[in-house]
Amino acid sequence: MKYSQHAARSFVALRSAVLSLLLSVIVVALKGGAYFLTGSVALLSDALESVINVVAAIAAIAAIWVASRPPDANHPYGHQKAEYFSAVLEGALIVVAAISILYSALHSLRAPEPLKALGLGLLVSSVATLLNWGYGQYLLRTGRRLKSPSLVADGQHLLSDVVTSLGVLAGVGLVQLTGWRILDPVAAILVALYILWVGYRLVQSSLNSLLDEAAPLMVQQQIKDLVGSHAQGALEAHDFRTRNAGSVTFIDFHLVVPGQMSVEAAHAICDQLEKTIEAEIPNSEVTIHVEPESNAKHRGIVVI
Repeated sequence: MKYSQHAARSFVALRSAVLSLLLSVIVVALKGGAYFLTGSVALLSDALESVINVVAAIAAIAAIWVASRPPDANHPYGHQKAEYFSAVLEGALIVVAAISILYSALHSLRAPEPLKALGLGLLVSSVATLLNWGYGQYLLRTGRRLKSPSLVADGQHLLSDVVTSLGVLAGVGLVQLTGWRILDPVAAILVALYILWVGYRLVQSSLNSLLDEAAPLMVQQQIKDLVGSHAQGALEAHDFRTRNAGSVTFIDFHLVVPGQMSVEAAHAICDQLEKTIEAEIPNSEVTIHVEPESNAKHRGIVVI
C-alpha cells in the first residue's frame, strides 16, 4: 500500500475522531444538564457513560495520529496497531463507568430520591441520544470503510450509549407515569450491566487483534482463489498466513514453481500475484516465498 493512500485515509479518520470529540462534549453537557434538572440517578448514569466518550475520543485521536506515521527502522510494518490500544482503553473505561454507575444506583436503591422537571429533562436527554445515534452510524460506516479499529470502537460505543439512553428514558418515563421512584435506580442498574457487557466484548475483540488474529475466513478463501487462478506458471501454493494490523491486512504464503524456472520468471509471477491480490483486497500487503518443485508439499492450492 502506498503511503500517500494511507495518509489520505488517516486524515479522514482523524477528522472523524475530532468531530466525535466535539459531539461527545456537547452530549455530556446535555445529559449533565438533564441530570441536574431532574436529580435522576439513571440520567446521571447516562451522563457518566458519555464522559467516557470524551476520553475515548481523545484516545482515538492520539491512536489514529500514531497509526498514520509511515514505517521506520524500528517499526518496519508501520504503526497501525496503535489503534487497537485505543479500543482496549475505551473498553476498559466502559467497564470502569459501569462499576461507578452500579455503585451509585445501588446506593440510590436503598432510598430513591424524588425526581423533578422530568419532562424537560427527558427532552434534553432525547436530543443528546439522537445526536449519538446519527454520528454513531457515521463512525461505524467510516471506520469499516477505512478499516479503523478506533473509529469502529467509538461508533459501537456511541450506539451502545443510544441503547442505554433509551433504557434510561423508558425507566425515567415510567417513574413519571407511575410515581414509582424505585424504577429510577433499577433502570440505572440495568444500564450498568449492559455497558459492562459492551466493554467486555470491546476489550476481547481488540486483544484478539493485538494477538495477530487472522483475517476473516471469507478473506482467506478469497486469497486462495486469487492465487489458484492468477499464478499461471507456478505449481501450487501452501502455508498461507494472514494478520490484520489496523487498516492493513498482511498476507504471506509459499509459492512452488518448476525447478528449472528462472529467477526472473518466478519473480514476474510473484509481481503479478501481488498486484492482483492488493487490487482485490484493499489495504493489503503481500509477501511471497518462492520454492522449487522439490519442496512441494502437495497440499494447499493447486494452480489452475
